[in-house]
Amino acid sequence: MTRNKNQKMAELKFKDITKKIIGASFRVHKFLGNGFQEVIYQRALAWEFSQEGLSFSREIEQDIFYKELQKLERTLL
Repeated sequence: MTRNKNQKMAELKFKDITKKIIGASFRVHKFLGNGFQEVIYQRALAWEFSQEGLSFSREIEQDIFYKELQKLERTLL
């Protein structure tokens, strides 16, 4: 990392967790590359998170609002 990137990382409120999440994401991308369905990356990232001791939830339901639309509904396939 360059000095500027190190300074930005030091300013992060949750730098330890952030570093783990970014590292896990890069490991998944480096190993798998491009071209897989999203679920493959989700499973790989879930495994990396568990290896880092990070707790998380996948595919949580949440309300999405966009401009004048009251609520966008997410359809699960």
